[in-house]
Amino acid sequence: MDTAAPNASAQHQFPCRQCGANLEFAPGTDSLKCPYCGADQRIASVPQVIAELDFLRFVRGLPDGDGVHETLAVKCGKCGAETTLAADVTASCCPFCGCGIVATGASRKAIRPQGLLPFRITRPQAGEAFKRWVTSLWFAPSLLKKQAESSAVSGVYVPAWTYDANTQTDYTGERGDDYWETETYTETDAQGNTVTRTRQVLKTRWSNAWGHVANTFDDLLVMASRTLPQRYLNKLQPWDLPDLLPYSDEYLSGFVAESYQVGLSEGFEAAQAMMQPVIDRTICRDIGGDHQRISSKNTAYNDITFKHLLLPVWISAYQFRERTYHFLVNARTGEVQGERPWSAAKIVSLVLVIIAVITTIALIAAHR
Repeated sequence: MDTAAPNASAQHQFPCRQCGANLEFAPGTDSLKCPYCGADQRIASVPQVIAELDFLRFVRGLPDGDGVHETLAVKCGKCGAETTLAADVTASCCPFCGCGIVATGASRKAIRPQGLLPFRITRPQAGEAFKRWVTSLWFAPSLLKKQAESSAVSGVYVPAWTYDANTQTDYTGERGDDYWETETYTETDAQGNTVTRTRQVLKTRWSNAWGHVANTFDDLLVMASRTLPQRYLNKLQPWDLPDLLPYSDEYLSGFVAESYQVGLSEGFEAAQAMMQPVIDRTICRDIGGDHQRISSKNTAYNDITFKHLLLPVWISAYQFRERTYHFLVNARTGEVQGERPWSAAKIVSLVLVIIAVITTIALIAAHR
């Protein structure tokens, strides 16, 4: 049983030793930094091993003990996003739509994150990427650039699952082997005579095939957010998963963590969809020949494990003509993706210019 639940506990406070203000994680470093006096504090290193959790144990119901915790999240009344706030914050703006939210919510049991990728790209770098992206847009409304100048970017840890599995697949199908056959035909030559000729024709001989194949899958990534447009989230890949760090509250200080909305079972269904093309290619290799047809397949999924991760994204939720658009930056690689409005007036103007140019060229050609 899955419960759409928050994926990060309420953040702990990390007071500055010099001025008492709350320290925040400094992107691109391994330290917390005071936003007021500039003092920093290095985050203690921890073992790099991130445990895989047993899928079947968790999917039957969240167990007590390791891998599970009680968490409190706040829900935006406008877009439905669930996020955590810092321990000393009672009200904020939703990073996904810009709407104001108040820290009220219920405590629930949730799967605890096993690992995360800390922010590497800084807020100023993300803001500059946003402005460059807006400037590069063709047929964007003129007011959009001014809107971009005043839009803030927010750092959000987006939830994700990774899945490992071993598969065993029995299949039936057909193997196609190509061969050449000499074919006789008649035609009329240039003198009107009927002549007999031969030609080589490629044909395929089909035979039944069946067998058994095995595959191993490691760290299939499934994003667990419904708040952000899935196609843009997917385009932020690849993520440097080999550089994952064990989860630690310090890395969340100063940032927001979104709750997972795609449950553990639903996430595995998405992972299974990713496995199918790989399994099909393995079956085709096993069948051999020049062509292959798969008639049936029955796959057993064994040794399924998972990790719950947090991935860093800079988000700008900017309003334009009463609609919310999202701009995303992979805070590890700087990859940029986003939604954009179009200027109908600019598109129409371009079309009219093209028509005018074509008409002018046609008139010139007609008078020559």
